[in-house]
Amino acid sequence: MKVALELDTAGFATLTIDHVEKRNALTADMRRQMEDHLRAAMSDDNVRALILTGAGGMFCAGVDVDHLKQRGITGARARYRDAVLPFVRALAKFDKPVIAAVAGPAVGIGWSLALASDIILAGASARFGSPFTRLGLAPDGGLVYFLTRRAGLTKAKDLVFSGRTIGAEEALQSSLVNQVLPDADLLPTARKMAADFAAGATFAYQLTKRLFHVSDATTLDEYLEAELLIQPQLMESEDHQEGLAAFRAKRKPDFKGR
Repeated sequence: MKVALELDTAGFATLTIDHVEKRNALTADMRRQMEDHLRAAMSDDNVRALILTGAGGMFCAGVDVDHLKQRGITGARARYRDAVLPFVRALAKFDKPVIAAVAGPAVGIGWSLALASDIILAGASARFGSPFTRLGLAPDGGLVYFLTRRAGLTKAKDLVFSGRTIGAEEALQSSLVNQVLPDADLLPTARKMAADFAAGATFAYQLTKRLFHVSDATTLDEYLEAELLIQPQLMESEDHQEGLAAFRAKRKPDFKGR
């Protein structure tokens, strides 16, 4: 399991999530790898655009739940602050164009990563979901922040509260992706787009992205700090433990609201 960064001679890099046996679900080590690669690509003048994708025809199925442990609220806050916030911030603040090429599942924090990108290209097999409430949690990785800004408040609440999964066509109709393509055309289209960005006015793209970053009254940092107050408490709740147990047993959870 790894996150690999590959530089193309056309001036863009491809960041690939590779944990195929778990549908590219992220471990703590993989999140740290992603943060390191993003920071390296940010400072590399040879990288003028970035593609984010997943191996094996899958994008990212969220967090690898086998690596989740009860740590107490203080420990959960520290884990979230140190292992989740940094790589989300690194992606959201990446000051070069980012294209997410999504096939298969983009679920939980996997969807957050797609939404944090500038352009989302979806393969026909792509599906998107926020199952956090089914696990007794609130969405994290900035998902509500990004989702609301792309789809609007009404659609975002529908998707988050229901926890339902949507396909590529509904995502396109809801302005959650830019294009839907046959899976076979997904990476070639992303590479052509990234090469076009890399050949463009990179400094203008960088400053334009900063304008988008300051275009909302609530900043991502303020939003992520709110997540930091909420998520660690939910991670220690009985409902979250029941949600995890039900997920592992492939049964319906029996939540008690505590």
